[in-house]
Amino acid sequence: MIINSSNLRMLTTGYRANFVAGLAAVTSMWARFATEVPSTTSEELYPFLNQIPGMRKWIGERQLKNVGTGDYRLVNEDWEDTVKVTRNAILDDRFGIFAPLMTMLGDAAARQPDELVFSTFARGFDTNCFDGQFFFDTDHPVLDADGSVTSVSNMQAGAGDPWYLLDLTKAVRPIIFQNRQKPTFAAMDNPDDESVFMRKEFVYGADSRNTAGFGFWQTAFGSKAPLDAANFKSAFDAMSLFKKDYGAPLAITPNVLLVGPSNRSAGETIVKKMNLAGGESNLDYGRVELVVAPWLG
Repeated sequence: MIINSSNLRMLTTGYRANFVAGLAAVTSMWARFATEVPSTTSEELYPFLNQIPGMRKWIGERQLKNVGTGDYRLVNEDWEDTVKVTRNAILDDRFGIFAPLMTMLGDAAARQPDELVFSTFARGFDTNCFDGQFFFDTDHPVLDADGSVTSVSNMQAGAGDPWYLLDLTKAVRPIIFQNRQKPTFAAMDNPDDESVFMRKEFVYGADSRNTAGFGFWQTAFGSKAPLDAANFKSAFDAMSLFKKDYGAPLAITPNVLLVGPSNRSAGETIVKKMNLAGGESNLDYGRVELVVAPWLG
């Protein structure tokens, strides 16, 4: 191929089509576990997270919910992935062998939100959420029926690979995915670009802007204890008893057991086997859906 602006534009158009095909081919998992919030600036503020709605009989003045210790904000981050095509490959008409690379570039860009969202679950054991406590913690502040602050736990301590019990039926899911810019394809495909002059390389890349943080801790329970029937039952029962401020039940009903590959077998034993080892019925069979995410431990 003769290297000129017209031919390079056609080449970039083809590579962009490969990139878009790679994007479209990916079936992402993250959207089921995270609430997507469009972003229009460098960061977004979430003052509503410490105010779980709940109707009450109106006696006297309205009661304002304000348990949180401060405003919760998420700052968007920049993400990129870059590949190169040598000038000689274009001159020698071998540019076609790079088409799968551009498809993989789109594939990687489409999977970045999955990696981000599921890694955020793991950060929940040592990262604060809206109430100033770690997302998975033993002492989240909640107001009891008398208006006094009590501590509520949504975690089990341990040293194993974490697993998570989730209620994904609520409007705000456990994770917030803040999306500022979807993946875009860009190219340095001018014959006079520095990369061509200095290194004989045309450069192609993808970039996006987003971040992830925590929604309502009440919709998730994290554990590093062994995944067995006793610990599963303890987590399930704890979530079922979560209450709003002033004592009203939250009606949390866990519907997903989220695990990594290392806990797949243990999860299957708990919720996918109809009978226990002794032959008796497994009361946890089908109680929740088991989801295995490869980005977890």
